[in-house]
Amino acid sequence: MRNLNLLIKPASGACNLRCKYCFYADVSANRHVPNYGMMAHDTAEELLRKALADSKRVTLGFQGGEPTLWGLDNFRLFVEAANRLNASRAEIQYSLQTNGVLLNEDWAAFFKEHGFLIGLSLDGHRELHDSNRVDAAGQSCFSRVIKAASLLRKTGVEFNILSVITSKSAHHAEKLYRFYRSQNFAHLQFIPRIDDFECIETSLTSPQYELFLKTMFDLWYRDCMLGQGISIRYFDNLLNMFMGHPPEQCSMNGTCQVQFTVESDGGVYPCDFYVLDKWRLGNVHTDGFEAMSASAAAKQFIVESRLIWKECFRCRWYKLCRGGCKRDREPIRNGMPSPNRFCEAYKDFFNYSHEGFTKLCMHFSR
Repeated sequence: MRNLNLLIKPASGACNLRCKYCFYADVSANRHVPNYGMMAHDTAEELLRKALADSKRVTLGFQGGEPTLWGLDNFRLFVEAANRLNASRAEIQYSLQTNGVLLNEDWAAFFKEHGFLIGLSLDGHRELHDSNRVDAAGQSCFSRVIKAASLLRKTGVEFNILSVITSKSAHHAEKLYRFYRSQNFAHLQFIPRIDDFECIETSLTSPQYELFLKTMFDLWYRDCMLGQGISIRYFDNLLNMFMGHPPEQCSMNGTCQVQFTVESDGGVYPCDFYVLDKWRLGNVHTDGFEAMSASAAAKQFIVESRLIWKECFRCRWYKLCRGGCKRDREPIRNGMPSPNRFCEAYKDFFNYSHEGFTKLCMHFSR
């Protein structure tokens, strides 16, 4: 493998917040061992040894739970081990997704020194953020996240904002956008809330998500045309697709590839959304990444991702939508996936925005 991407969960599902919509809490509850504890040093070294053995470039992302619970000293040891074991001199890139609560000057200096790209979870202004994201005592963490953002900016650490869109925030898209602009956040990623596996009624409806997309697009489009645009990952990807380029966001590819997710015990899975016993590909202590990518579970995962709702192929917008994320097409019944839960939202949004994207293509190609 010449390029390898790993998403590592060094603290398993442990977290210092109690977010109402945490998808990983649901994932953990649906497997035999809900929490694998903190990653041991021998597991971290074996992971690195396998990852760096035959790679030209390795991307090492950390997520949770809350990965900073692993501790700064463990991260320092991890980077030291990566440098020591990197006999092939592969290019190593680091990223980390955090709620920001534990960040301080020492963390920021470490991120800066080793070129970490940080994803900071923030759901908007205080009211929106605190409506879903509180600490273990039920207290607000908004001020701590804003402080973390200020610290990262002051230290020169590259970071972006990740927001989960809920039924509440979908109705406040303009306020959300203006808040982020007021904070000078220039790189945003919006992810629609993911329901639990056994959930019957969706918590974010298709009409709500459609309203959010249209409102956010209008604001983003206006600023882009004025030369004041910011990066919104979903819109950036769509614009690239209108320009004839492939999307970089995996959920927009239409089919899955194995995205190695490594739990703290060394267990490996094909996707962050599917860290389930059924999809366990192997373990870094006993298996290589190339062998795990060729395993029966990996092949079955990819095959399932290619199952598309029959109506999709007749849709005008299939080349843009491509069926969406596999997780949004659950459950699979009788060998067929369900329609994407946001199907109608995407169709109406593409009808609404395609002329704007076409104008942006012309605007940026001048």
